[in-house]
Amino acid sequence: MHRFASQALLDRFQHPAQVIVTAFAAAAAAGTGLLATPWAAESGVEPRLIDALFTAVSAVCVTGLVTVDTASHWSAFGEVVIMVLIQAGGLGIMTLATLFAMMISGRIGLRARIWAQAETKTPQPRDLRRVIGNVVLFTLACEALIAIALAARFAIGYGEPPGRAAYLGLFHAISAFNNAGFGLWPDNLMRFATDAWICLPIAAAVVVGGLGYPVIFELRRSWRRPKRWSVLTRITVTTTLVLLVAGFAVFTITEWANPKTLGPMGVGAKLLAGFFTGAMPRTAGFNSLDIAAMYPTSWLATDVLMFIGGGSAGTAGGIKVTTFAVLAYILWAELRGETHVNAGHRRLAATVQRQALAIALLGLGLVIIATYALLALTPHGLDKVLFEVVSAVATVGLSTGITADLTSAGQLIITALMFAGRVGPATLFSALALRDRTRRYELPEEKIIVG
Repeated sequence: MHRFASQALLDRFQHPAQVIVTAFAAAAAAGTGLLATPWAAESGVEPRLIDALFTAVSAVCVTGLVTVDTASHWSAFGEVVIMVLIQAGGLGIMTLATLFAMMISGRIGLRARIWAQAETKTPQPRDLRRVIGNVVLFTLACEALIAIALAARFAIGYGEPPGRAAYLGLFHAISAFNNAGFGLWPDNLMRFATDAWICLPIAAAVVVGGLGYPVIFELRRSWRRPKRWSVLTRITVTTTLVLLVAGFAVFTITEWANPKTLGPMGVGAKLLAGFFTGAMPRTAGFNSLDIAAMYPTSWLATDVLMFIGGGSAGTAGGIKVTTFAVLAYILWAELRGETHVNAGHRRLAATVQRQALAIALLGLGLVIIATYALLALTPHGLDKVLFEVVSAVATVGLSTGITADLTSAGQLIITALMFAGRVGPATLFSALALRDRTRRYELPEEKIIVG
């Protein structure tokens, strides 16, 4: 009887996207339930359901936006729950579920392979066992290295007890590699703005985690032979480097004389803080400078970088650097009057071009609608509201400081945006489709005037 009931439940989810959305929703619901308990909050602090829901979704969607201060509001139990949710959201719920199934039964069913393939972007289902094992091992190894480096710095440089230093190192390593941006200080990482031993390991974890597992594994195999890289790896690495350099240059130049950010620092500290600030909009959410004190021009640059995000099949959010690059290739081909869109001596498939356009337009649509709604619900200006919305949709976690001031309705909108941004607009809407539709005929072609 139990077997038939389980099969009936599985049959309800015919599309992998439906399973992914359901899995993330279930994880967020479980996290909300745990954070809503009295044990999750510090003694004397009354946990609110809206705070528990917002924090759980922010953690499992590896965003980092918060309505309450993480360190002072949540107890050690609550912080551990947040850390587990970040890890689960970063690795991917379906990846973890498939891993557990492998450990218990030693094999993976076909449907589970298809579901996990959709989550990990694995080219062939038969490679899934090896890919998932590599993903988990690589993730844990990177987090362990960053945790050791941070713990050593906290213990040696700041006099933290060994246990406390290890905990701080582990929490921030997991938060950094998974591009979550949760910190255990009220000012996030502003107190470490001039400490390269803290900022650089965290920035490295953010960049590596945001490259995407397919790119990371290809670089590990053939990092010395760029000519043998796939188009995906070339696009991801090149666009990432360009955005990192551009972000560093824009923030360093714009904020160089700002008395509330880089102004009082020395040259070396300014360069370090400028680099860190330019790297974090890849959807990490950490900040070593006061975001609210930045110039509006820096907010606009951050909006653009956050919306683009990081690499595909990684821990970063946004529309992804590959989507941005494909749109750039489409524009370049159109300007040159070419009939095909080429990238790296390869012709991009028409389906890839349509997917890039769909993802970008869906993301832009979410930003516009949510910005309009929040402007109607809050007294904050367009620049701050737009910044908050883009940060939520791109699962970044940076904020000008208005998150806690939003009404409950506004915080629920941000919660929905974080969820949609993590599972992906395309995944979310395809999961709601009743069935796949295949057109069995072609209509006559007709050209219309555009532009």
